[in-house]
Amino acid sequence: MVLKWAGAAIILFSGTGFGIWMAWRWRARLAALETLRQMVYCLKGEITYSRAPLEEALDRVGRRESSFLGEMFSGAAQGIAQGQGETFSRIWENEVRKAESGPHGGILDPEDVRQLSGLGNHLGYLDVDMQERTLLLYLEQLELTISRLRGELKERCRLSTALGMMGSLLLVILMY
Repeated sequence: MVLKWAGAAIILFSGTGFGIWMAWRWRARLAALETLRQMVYCLKGEITYSRAPLEEALDRVGRRESSFLGEMFSGAAQGIAQGQGETFSRIWENEVRKAESGPHGGILDPEDVRQLSGLGNHLGYLDVDMQERTLLLYLEQLELTISRLRGELKERCRLSTALGMMGSLLLVILMY
C-alpha cells in the first residue's frame, strides 16, 4: 500500500515538474529572442555607425553577451578570422548549428533557427546600406515573434503547468 502511494506521489511530482519545465522553456525562449534582438541592434550599430568590418563587429557584440548567443557571434568572428576559404553564410550556418546542438539548443524553435540561419545569407558581402536593411528586416521578423510570444506567454505557461499536473493526476487515477 505504501508503495502505491509513493508511486502516485512520484507520478504527480514528475508530471507537475514537466509542466513547470515546459513553462520555463517558453520563458527562456522569450528571453533568448529578446537578447538576440538586442545583439542584432548592437551589430547593426557596429556595422552602420562604427563602420567596423563584420568580423570585428561580430566579435565585439559576442564578447558583450555571455550566453550561447554570444558564443555563436564570437565563433562566427573566429571563423572569419581563420579564413579557410568558406563563405560567411557557411560559417554562420555552422555556428547556428553548433548553438542549436549545444546545451541551450532546445530553447529556440526550428523557425527561430531557420530565420537566424537565413540572416547569414545576406551579411558580409553586401555594402553597409544593404547590410543595415537586412538587419532591419530580421529585426522586424524578430519583433513580430517576440510580440506574439509575449501575448501567449502567460496563457501557455499556465496551460503547460496545469496540463502537467492534470495529466499526471489522470494517470494516477487510471492506475488505481
